[in-house]
Amino acid sequence: MSVSQSTSEFPPAYLITFRTYGSWLHGDTKGSVDRVHNRPDTDLVPPDERKFGAMQSRMSGNAVTLDESQRLCVEQAIAGVCEYRAWELLTIHVRTNHVHVVVAAPVDPEKVMNDFKVWATRKLRKAKLFDADAKIWSRHGSTRYLWDERAKEDAGHYTVNGQGVDLSP
Repeated sequence: MSVSQSTSEFPPAYLITFRTYGSWLHGDTKGSVDRVHNRPDTDLVPPDERKFGAMQSRMSGNAVTLDESQRLCVEQAIAGVCEYRAWELLTIHVRTNHVHVVVAAPVDPEKVMNDFKVWATRKLRKAKLFDADAKIWSRHGSTRYLWDERAKEDAGHYTVNGQGVDLSP
């Protein structure tokens, strides 16, 4: 444990990642993560047609893909919650099927992720970009603790540059 880890209850920042509903199911040929397969540079959960089919059959709605206006709405909602809560928004990248945020917040990362999803959902529905009963987000997501400047820089670089083709208008 580094000195910074031992002197504060919370890390300097988090990398928060969450996916849209139904966009990446366990058993998919793309692979997925679970409690055992969840570290960088380790194997993903291997494809499994039966597991994938079972996951699909349990879905109560369609898989969600965010269009340009929806992505902008999500970005604005996350910026808004950061401003309201006095959290420092370091980097954000909203993709068609997931969201990455690097944020400094003196609270548990699960609270941060939950607030991001709640505020984004509310804003999307208020803008009539989703129906009131539509499931938009998958359950939970990833909360990586960033304990030093190098980790924050790496997460920021990954968030901005490691996501493929630029989707900016």
